[in-house]
Amino acid sequence: MSLENVSVHFEKEQGFVDSFLNDAPSVQAVDEISIDIAENDVLALVGESGCGKTTLGKTIIGVQRPTDGSVTYRGQDVWDAKDGNGNVEIPYGDIRKALQIIHQDPGAALNPNRKVLTSLEAPLERWQPELTTEDRRARIFALLKRVGMDPPDEYAHRFPHQLSGGEQQRVALVRALLMNPDVILADEAVSALDVSLRVETMDLLLELQEQFNTSFVFISHTLSNARYLAEKAGGRIGIMYLGELVEIGPPEEVLGNPKHPYSKVLRWATADLDPSSQEMVDPPVRSIDIPDPVDPPSGCRFHTRCPEAREVCTTNAPELGADTGVPGARCAACHRTDPDHEYWNSPPLDGVETTDHHRDD
Repeated sequence: MSLENVSVHFEKEQGFVDSFLNDAPSVQAVDEISIDIAENDVLALVGESGCGKTTLGKTIIGVQRPTDGSVTYRGQDVWDAKDGNGNVEIPYGDIRKALQIIHQDPGAALNPNRKVLTSLEAPLERWQPELTTEDRRARIFALLKRVGMDPPDEYAHRFPHQLSGGEQQRVALVRALLMNPDVILADEAVSALDVSLRVETMDLLLELQEQFNTSFVFISHTLSNARYLAEKAGGRIGIMYLGELVEIGPPEEVLGNPKHPYSKVLRWATADLDPSSQEMVDPPVRSIDIPDPVDPPSGCRFHTRCPEAREVCTTNAPELGADTGVPGARCAACHRTDPDHEYWNSPPLDGVETTDHHRDD
C-alpha cells in the first residue's frame, strides 16, 4: 500500500441555526500523510485518543475515502478502482479481499443472532462461490484450530455470547484471514483483553503474520503493546499527533531515543516502558490541553504544548521526510533534528528554557 499526501477531513456537526448561518467547520483528522506498507510489514500507530490513528488505518486499507491525496494497492488507485475511473488493472473486489480489518470490539463486530460458522461462511460464499459446503467448512475448521479453538466444530456452532472476549477476537481474526489478505488493520485488537491474554494474542498475530505473509497495521494507545509487536516483527512505530505523523522508525530508536518532543511525552506516560521516567514528577509538556482539531495551531501543531518550542515553530511546519516507506528509516517532524535550521537562532517562547544539546545528536 502507498499513501501520498493523504488528508481526511470531516465536517463538524452544527446546531440547526448555525447550519444556516455558517459553513460547516472541518475536522482535520488526517493531514497530508505519505507512507508505504511493504509486504510482510508491521506498522504500529500510537497516539492520544482523537489523534487520527484509526482514521489513518482505515484509509490505508481502503475503508475511508481520503479528502485529498491518493491510496494505491500494488500500483492501482483504490478509489479509481471502486469508481471505475481510468484503466482499472486490479478489480475493486480483489482489493477489498486483500485489505481486511479486526475491530476493537469483536463482540459488536459479530452478529449476535448468527452462530460462528454462519458468520465465517458468509464471506466465503460471497467471494469464493465455487467452494462446496464441505470445502468451506474444512477451511474454517482448520483456521479455528490454528488459532487455538479446538475442537473447532464445537466452537463453530456457538453464538458470540457463548464465547469469551479472547475467543471472540480469535473468530474476528479467522474471518479476516479467510480472505488470504495482504494487509490487516488491527484496531486496538488487544485493548479489551486481560493482560495475560494480550501477550498471547499478540504472539498469535505475529505467528499468523509470518505464516500467511500478511502485513499488519496495528492501532494502539499503549506504547508497550506497540513496542512488543513492532520489536518482535522487526517493524516500525509511527507516532501521531493531531492528524499528523510526527515520528516513525524502528521501535528501539523511536522509544530508546525519541527525536520528537511528543514522543517523549508518550514515553514518559508509559512508566513500565521507561523506569527512569518515574523520577520525573512533571510531564515534559507545557500544557496538557489538546488543541482543537477544527482549528489546529499554525506551524508545528505541537508548539502550544512543547517545552522546547521557539518562535519559528509557530509559523514553520516541520516536514517528516520523504523516506517513510524505507525499511529501517527514521524520520521525525521536528526542527531540532536539523542542526543548521533557523530554529537554533530563533527566540524561545514564553516559559521555554533554551537548550542546544540536540545539535550534537
